[in-house]
Parts: sequence; C-alpha cells; structure tokens
Amino acid sequence: MKSIPVVVVAGFLGAGKTTLLNHLLSGSRGTRIGVVVNDFGAIDVDAMSVAGQVDSTVSLGNGCLCCAVDVTELDAMLAKLDALVDVIVIEASGLAEPQAMARMVLASENPRLTYGGTVLLVDAAEFPDDLARHLRAADLVVLNKVDRVPDAGALAAEIDRLEPGVPIVRSSFGRVDPALLFDPKPRERTGQLSFEDLLDEEHDHVRYDSVEFVGGAVDPVRLMAFLGARPKGLYRIKGFVRFDVPGHRQRFGLHTVGGFLRFERSAWPGPRRTELVLIGTDLDADAIRAGLAACEEPDPNAVDPQSMLEVLRYTA
Repeated sequence: MKSIPVVVVAGFLGAGKTTLLNHLLSGSRGTRIGVVVNDFGAIDVDAMSVAGQVDSTVSLGNGCLCCAVDVTELDAMLAKLDALVDVIVIEASGLAEPQAMARMVLASENPRLTYGGTVLLVDAAEFPDDLARHLRAADLVVLNKVDRVPDAGALAAEIDRLEPGVPIVRSSFGRVDPALLFDPKPRERTGQLSFEDLLDEEHDHVRYDSVEFVGGAVDPVRLMAFLGARPKGLYRIKGFVRFDVPGHRQRFGLHTVGGFLRFERSAWPGPRRTELVLIGTDLDADAIRAGLAACEEPDPNAVDPQSMLEVLRYTA
C-alpha cells in the first residue's frame, strides 16, 4: 500500500509560509498536493469565498486541493484527502506550536499516512527573538527573505548556535525546490518550451547538488552512524537500502527531510542493491560516496540481527 507523506510547514506570522505553499503548488507538475491550512491566508486560488471557513475544500484546478480546517478536525480531513493526493502539506497557523502539529500527525492511526517531517520557516528580515523553542521541532529550517538582509550567514550561524546541526536552507520569496520535501512526479518535456518552462527560468529557485550512490548490502550500525553525522548542507536522502541481515532481507525504503528519518519495508521488485540519491548544497560528492561505501558489508549473513534494532526504530 502506497503511503502518503504529510509534511508540516510552520513558522511565525509573516515568515512566508503561504508564499512557499504557492510556490510548491505552481510547480507541482502533475504531483497532486493536498494543502491543509488551519489559518487561511492568501493561497493563490480564485475560489476564495471559502476563506476562513472550517472543513472547506477548494479545487486548485491542477490536481491539487486546498482545505481549511480546524486543528481538532485534522485527522478527519487527512482521511478525506489521502486517496486523492500524492502528498499532503499542512500549513500551521503562525500562532500554532510546531511540536503540537507534528504530534497530531504522528498520532494519526490512518495506515495510509506517514509523517514527512516539519519544515520551519524563519523570517530573515524580522528575525524572531523566541526561536529556540520552535527550532527543537524542526527537521529542516528555511531561512526565508535572505534577499532583504545584508548578512544571511550570521543569521544562519545564530540558528546553528541555538540548534546545532539543524539543516538550514536559504531562500527568497519562499522558493524551495519541492524535491527537498517530497518526490515530485518526473517532468516530461517534449517540443518547444512552454510558458511554464519560461516562467521557471525567470523565477528559478536555489540550485541544489545531487549525489547518487549504488552499492550492495550495508551494515546497519555503520549506516545509522553515517545518517547521524550527515555532512553539512545535506538536506534530503531518498532511495532504497539493502541490509540482507538474517530476518531482515526486505527492501528498506529510506526517506529523510533534514533531521527527519524514516524507513519503509517492502518486497524487492527487481535487483537487490542499495540505491540512494542525496540532495543538498555544496556537497562533497566523493566524500559522501566514500562514506557510504564504508558502510557496505560483504558478508551480511554474519551480521548480528540485533544490530537492526536502531533501524527498526525508524521503520513505518
């Protein structure tokens, strides 16, 4: 059964959450995005007569849905959306606690849904004083409006001081590559450039590096150590892992958003190998591939199955 990732987007009032959502929706490219908003803002759709209503749904005309919902009814709304979309993004109210929103998603008993991490937007131009508490819930921090400040690096350093090691993406106008949050559908391009292609060129988001790794079975302890000490600038890892440890010979799908980590077990449909894509900025591809190669295990039959316990903690 395909699971639908649920990503929480949080941040103080005015940080740019709605702008980021509009960017994701305009660049969905066939990915059906369900947007749940518990504080309806300026989502860029025509049918805004429902703005502010509870449990209301707006079709966005591109296969996406936008819903306004009271947080107490969140699980019921997610249940309505899960069969209609490929990913769900929850925009938390600017007054909402990101920890509480994340707990609500994690508490869902819907087997079709899986928590996809919390993204915290921080306004670089109006850098908040009360940030440390919210940072504790963040899997990925988007430092937005960096075009409006003279030294975004100093602000990023302050965030790292408050929450050491938290991944930080810098952005302007909420332009964040959807691939950092979820898997957009492959884009098909035939013939000449379309208007949307030209629009993308004019309003491009930050460029990210991508590193691919293909290998054999990996040792669970060594892989978890690699994931626990991910290189700076590495925001997303996705793909499949082969452990082949006795009792754990399934395919393990790996998904990370910032510090968030999840494995999903499934049957092998094809070649049994580890295949990962790692996305970030200023990545040292050779060092990353060397680090993953050091995780490979030539004799997985000799690995103690108890060493899989750390992996199973993160298994859906």
